[in-house]
Amino acid sequence: MSARNGIGRARRVGRTGQVGGSNRQAFRNWSGHVHAHPHTFASPASAEDLSEIVTRAAADGDRLRIVGAGHSFTPVAAGDDVMVNLDALSGIVAVDEAGQRVRFHAGTRLRDIPALLEPYGLALTNQGDVNPQSLAGAISTSTHGTGLGFTGFAGTVTGLTLMGPDGQVRNLSATTEPETFDLARVSLGVLGVITEVELQCVPAFDLIAEEKVAGFDELLDGLEERMRAADHFEFYWFPHTEKVLTKTNTRVDPGQAGPGRLAEAGVRNRWLTLLDKEVVENGALRVAVEVGAKVPGMVPSINRLAQSVVSDRMYRAPGYDVFVTPRRVRFNEMEYALPFAAGAAAIREIREVIEAKGWVISFPLEVRCAAADDVPLSTATGRETMYIAVHRFIKEDFAEYFRVVEQILCRHGGRPHWGKIHTRTSADLAGLYPRFDDFCELRARLDPEAMFGNRFTDSLFGVRGRSV
Repeated sequence: MSARNGIGRARRVGRTGQVGGSNRQAFRNWSGHVHAHPHTFASPASAEDLSEIVTRAAADGDRLRIVGAGHSFTPVAAGDDVMVNLDALSGIVAVDEAGQRVRFHAGTRLRDIPALLEPYGLALTNQGDVNPQSLAGAISTSTHGTGLGFTGFAGTVTGLTLMGPDGQVRNLSATTEPETFDLARVSLGVLGVITEVELQCVPAFDLIAEEKVAGFDELLDGLEERMRAADHFEFYWFPHTEKVLTKTNTRVDPGQAGPGRLAEAGVRNRWLTLLDKEVVENGALRVAVEVGAKVPGMVPSINRLAQSVVSDRMYRAPGYDVFVTPRRVRFNEMEYALPFAAGAAAIREIREVIEAKGWVISFPLEVRCAAADDVPLSTATGRETMYIAVHRFIKEDFAEYFRVVEQILCRHGGRPHWGKIHTRTSADLAGLYPRFDDFCELRARLDPEAMFGNRFTDSLFGVRGRSV
């Protein structure tokens, strides 16, 4: 295979390097836990280039995976044959200003979207706490933010363009091939290559953020009320402590005063924002986890110190600026989506097992929520959801901690986040998603040779007979 039209066997991206004298490339994900060595890493500059890459891979019997930021903690984006990055296919395709719908190229990074939408006075409906991901990657793994009034990204998708093994695209929406569109909104890249995504956007908004410390038991006793009362609510609990850090965000129109006492919220100074996000939230955390990794016995003291230095604060900024925090300290993560009512009990069980096992855990649990949606493979499909995430610093072994916590979360009916570490198989997943079999049947029909997959996705969707 020669290198042309952006197709290259020696093309590098991210933290890559050649492998042992061969011309295969080394790919590592953001945390460094996932490795792959594809013989081709391509960055097409146009839809025509992408079509040629796809058809060539099909003719050669290769398998193909699309990768964006490499931010997934599982091998979902890793490929042994061909990996494709769509960074060059980025930006807005079209804007329906009256309907507030915006069509993007699939490789558009979330971090670039606020500036793209600003001229139209629009914004994404909701966001998570990081933004390096590609738009297609975010919707394909059911990425979400927090707030019981809002779905994850996939719930806001109003149209898709999907490229099949023959290099041809099909436009999908609620009125054009609606059954395929419905199932393709969360697809992990196994139905084909998503080349464009249309999203339902909203008028740009500000958030007034309140960050407070609360008692662990007090918060869990009233967790449902707290989450239902806020536009966006999340909290972090540092193991070995009795306190949690809460974040409550209230949506207001730009220029509109906040309700009641929130009217006092001042616009956050950008230098203080930089200080908070880079020095306090990342620099101090880096020191804490590094010390904790070398001297585990200090972790409980470090966690208590981390909470004691956090003071209550309130500020206001554009929504995207409040939602997102840079993550400079690398970690591995597992996250499960539980039936909303089961969340508090599961958190208490996790606390009990941490204490019973005598583990020392430096990273906090992160707890968020989302509205039910109708996307078949969305982690929140058909039910209000509480998301519980656990993390471990990249220098620490996560295996036993994640394994035991996963058992707890599964007992409560949890669904694993598609882009985060878990051990579920197709047999497990079939019992968690009412339309799982429909999705598998569609996958087999659109891609009978399973070229859009890898060993990891094969295990998820029961694909057999491929060599890699």
